[in-house]
Amino acid sequence: MTLLPHINEQFAGEIWRMEIDGLSNTLFIEVRNNEDKTVHFGSIDLISGKVYFKGLTTPERWLTGIEAGYDGVLLIHYYQSETGPTHKGLLAIDAFNGKTLWSNYSFALDHLTISGPVVYDTRLQPRKFFIADIKTGATTRIYEPYVYSELKNDIVVPQQITSEHLPVNLVPIHPYGNIVHYLEYNNFRIVSLHALKSGELIQLLYVFDKERKVHEDLLNTDIQKIQPEAFILHKNHLVYIKNKTWLKVLSL
Repeated sequence: MTLLPHINEQFAGEIWRMEIDGLSNTLFIEVRNNEDKTVHFGSIDLISGKVYFKGLTTPERWLTGIEAGYDGVLLIHYYQSETGPTHKGLLAIDAFNGKTLWSNYSFALDHLTISGPVVYDTRLQPRKFFIADIKTGATTRIYEPYVYSELKNDIVVPQQITSEHLPVNLVPIHPYGNIVHYLEYNNFRIVSLHALKSGELIQLLYVFDKERKVHEDLLNTDIQKIQPEAFILHKNHLVYIKNKTWLKVLSL
């Protein structure tokens, strides 16, 4: 048996950020193109692989990015200034058709709860926090920490271990630096590592069903430095990026 990705989608730029809305099982993508200074967004059903939209842009073409995803809505933020990282302003996009639901250029997101996003008005000090309706942006409830529990995600990141802790002869190549990223799920063992090939540093991903290799991919070539972990697991979905522009998802 060979595992093949049920999501295999390339984007016109570097995948800068991903966000998973666990309530609707939607994967949101932020893609940045440094050459023409544009940002665009995508939305994909994690289970079926259906692409709801890609290449979506906002009136602000560069100083924007993904803030969060919740209950079928993508929240996009703006920046308070060109020179600082402070977020100001929210734009809510329907995850399934890309249409704008609401916008508020004074709001900023604090965090997500099980009842919705916690927002505050950046013009007011001290800050006052409210629960916002994700579909309309209305703020009718004051946020009370002991009432509204923080939203938990189902994302699992791999462990960083030395290659000596892998099962004997599991991977067919010696890891560069003797460090691998490793995760077990059901009977699967997932390994990402760096290796030298013809003097070039590369990054690889392997998936094993026990000791039997069922998936392999070359993620990056001609790397100048060690890359961070190459994959995440959300429920039973293995999510990774190839060559910075290619999104792949396997169902385990």
